[in-house]
Amino acid sequence: MFSHVFVGVRDFPRAVAFYTPVLEALGLVQRFIEPERPWAGWQLPGQARPLFLIGTPFDGQAHDAGNGQMTAFLASSRAQVDAVYALALAHGGRSEGAPGLRPEYHAHYYGAYFRDPEGNKLCVACHDPVG
Repeated sequence: MFSHVFVGVRDFPRAVAFYTPVLEALGLVQRFIEPERPWAGWQLPGQARPLFLIGTPFDGQAHDAGNGQMTAFLASSRAQVDAVYALALAHGGRSEGAPGLRPEYHAHYYGAYFRDPEGNKLCVACHDPVG
Protein backbone atom coordinates (compact mmCIF):
# COMPACT_ATOMS: atom_id res chain seq x y z
CA MET A 1 0.00 0.00 0.00
CA PHE A 2 2.81 2.46 0.86
CA SER A 3 6.06 3.16 -0.92
CA HIS A 4 7.52 4.86 2.13
CA VAL A 5 6.73 6.88 5.23
CA PHE A 6 9.02 9.79 6.13
CA VAL A 7 9.12 11.24 9.64
CA GLY A 8 10.90 14.53 10.17
CA VAL A 9 13.44 15.05 12.94
CA ARG A 10 15.60 17.92 14.23
CA ASP A 11 18.29 15.99 16.11
CA PHE A 12 19.35 13.21 13.73
CA PRO A 13 21.80 11.37 16.05
CA ARG A 14 19.21 11.33 18.86
CA ALA A 15 16.54 10.10 16.44
CA VAL A 16 18.78 7.29 15.13
CA ALA A 17 19.53 6.25 18.72
CA PHE A 18 15.77 6.07 19.37
CA TYR A 19 14.55 4.44 16.17
CA THR A 20 17.28 1.81 15.71
CA PRO A 21 16.35 -0.39 18.72
CA VAL A 22 12.62 0.26 18.34
CA LEU A 23 12.55 -0.76 14.67
CA GLU A 24 14.91 -3.71 15.18
CA ALA A 25 12.48 -5.03 17.82
CA LEU A 26 9.80 -4.94 15.10
CA GLY A 27 12.01 -6.99 12.78
CA LEU A 28 13.02 -4.11 10.50
CA VAL A 29 16.60 -3.78 9.28
CA GLN A 30 18.43 -0.60 8.43
CA ARG A 31 18.70 -0.20 4.67
CA PHE A 32 20.89 2.91 4.80
CA ILE A 33 22.06 5.78 6.95
CA GLU A 34 23.52 9.01 5.57
CA PRO A 35 24.41 11.35 8.45
CA GLU A 36 25.75 13.97 6.04
CA ARG A 37 22.30 14.42 4.43
CA PRO A 38 20.95 13.50 7.17
CA TRP A 39 18.50 10.64 6.71
CA ALA A 40 18.12 6.90 7.34
CA GLY A 41 15.77 4.15 6.23
CA TRP A 42 14.57 0.75 7.46
CA GLN A 43 12.71 -2.09 5.77
CA LEU A 44 11.57 -5.65 6.30
CA PRO A 45 14.36 -8.13 5.48
CA GLY A 46 14.37 -9.02 1.80
CA GLN A 47 11.77 -6.41 0.86
CA ALA A 48 12.65 -3.17 -0.91
CA ARG A 49 9.33 -1.52 0.03
CA PRO A 50 7.80 -0.12 2.06
CA LEU A 51 10.52 1.97 3.67
CA PHE A 52 10.33 3.82 6.95
CA LEU A 53 12.50 6.93 6.79
CA ILE A 54 13.65 9.59 9.23
CA GLY A 55 15.52 12.76 8.41
CA THR A 56 15.60 16.50 8.47
CA PRO A 57 12.95 18.16 6.29
CA PHE A 58 13.98 18.51 2.64
CA ASP A 59 13.00 22.18 2.51
CA GLY A 60 15.58 23.06 5.16
CA GLN A 61 12.95 24.39 7.57
CA ALA A 62 12.78 23.21 11.17
CA HIS A 63 10.78 20.06 11.87
CA ASP A 64 7.54 20.37 13.84
CA ALA A 65 5.58 17.32 14.97
CA GLY A 66 2.05 17.39 13.59
CA ASN A 67 -1.04 17.19 15.74
CA GLY A 68 -3.30 14.40 14.53
CA GLN A 69 -0.57 12.61 12.59
CA MET A 70 0.60 9.18 13.65
CA THR A 71 2.60 6.33 12.20
CA ALA A 72 1.46 2.88 13.34
CA PHE A 73 3.66 -0.21 13.13
CA LEU A 74 2.24 -3.73 12.93
CA ALA A 75 3.40 -6.11 15.66
CA SER A 76 3.32 -9.88 15.36
CA SER A 77 2.22 -10.41 18.97
CA ARG A 78 1.06 -8.63 22.09
CA ALA A 79 4.43 -9.42 23.67
CA GLN A 80 6.11 -7.56 20.82
CA VAL A 81 3.87 -4.55 21.46
CA ASP A 82 4.94 -4.60 25.12
CA ALA A 83 8.64 -4.94 24.23
CA VAL A 84 8.64 -2.17 21.63
CA TYR A 85 6.78 0.20 23.96
CA ALA A 86 9.32 -0.46 26.74
CA LEU A 87 12.23 0.12 24.33
CA ALA A 88 10.68 3.35 23.10
CA LEU A 89 10.38 4.72 26.63
CA ALA A 90 13.89 3.53 27.54
CA HIS A 91 15.32 5.42 24.55
CA GLY A 92 13.76 8.80 25.21
CA GLY A 93 10.17 8.34 24.07
CA ARG A 94 7.19 9.39 26.15
CA SER A 95 3.97 7.51 26.70
CA GLU A 96 0.75 8.41 24.95
CA GLY A 97 -1.04 5.23 26.06
CA ALA A 98 0.35 2.08 27.68
CA PRO A 99 -0.03 -1.32 26.00
CA GLY A 100 -3.48 -2.78 26.29
CA LEU A 101 -6.64 -3.88 24.57
CA ARG A 102 -8.61 -1.17 22.82
CA PRO A 103 -11.98 -2.86 22.15
CA GLU A 104 -13.42 0.38 20.80
CA TYR A 105 -11.37 -0.35 17.64
CA HIS A 106 -12.07 -4.10 17.52
CA ALA A 107 -12.14 -7.04 19.93
CA HIS A 108 -8.50 -8.07 19.44
CA TYR A 109 -6.81 -4.68 18.98
CA TYR A 110 -3.84 -4.55 21.34
CA GLY A 111 -1.79 -1.40 21.00
CA ALA A 112 0.54 1.09 22.63
CA TYR A 113 1.11 4.74 21.82
CA PHE A 114 4.18 6.88 22.36
CA ARG A 115 6.03 9.89 21.02
CA ASP A 116 9.60 9.86 19.81
CA PRO A 117 12.06 12.40 21.29
CA GLU A 118 11.01 14.86 18.54
CA GLY A 119 7.32 14.68 19.47
CA ASN A 120 6.19 12.51 16.53
CA LYS A 121 3.35 10.21 17.59
CA LEU A 122 3.82 6.50 16.99
CA CYS A 123 1.81 3.38 17.64
CA VAL A 124 2.57 -0.31 17.67
CA ALA A 125 -0.40 -2.63 17.37
CA CYS A 126 -1.28 -6.30 17.14
CA HIS A 127 -4.64 -7.28 15.68
CA ASP A 128 -4.51 -11.01 16.37
CA PRO A 129 -6.41 -12.85 19.10
CA VAL A 130 -4.32 -14.57 21.74
CA GLY A 131 -3.98 -18.15 20.52
